[in-house]
Amino acid sequence: MEDNLTMFMVFVLPLYVIAFILYSLRAIKGPTITDSILAVDCMSFDIAAFMAILAVYFKSIYLISGAITLALWAYLLDVYIANHLTKKEVGA
Repeated sequence: MEDNLTMFMVFVLPLYVIAFILYSLRAIKGPTITDSILAVDCMSFDIAAFMAILAVYFKSIYLISGAITLALWAYLLDVYIANHLTKKEVGA
């Protein structure tokens, strides 16, 4: 069981690093603001998913709570930006 989890981590870690680099490039060079927002959104959800994988690997409950909090903040950012882009105003 432990060997399978280690092999999974060895396979997944480079994929997350490559995805994070590509998202960072899109966030910096995005032709529109929507592309940059989407890249930051994908980065935050990928970090939350990777934290959940690390929580299983290290058997840590604290990483799971951090991953859930990060995912909820990313969702809140999505709602806020969508509200701003549709109504062109900031606030509730």
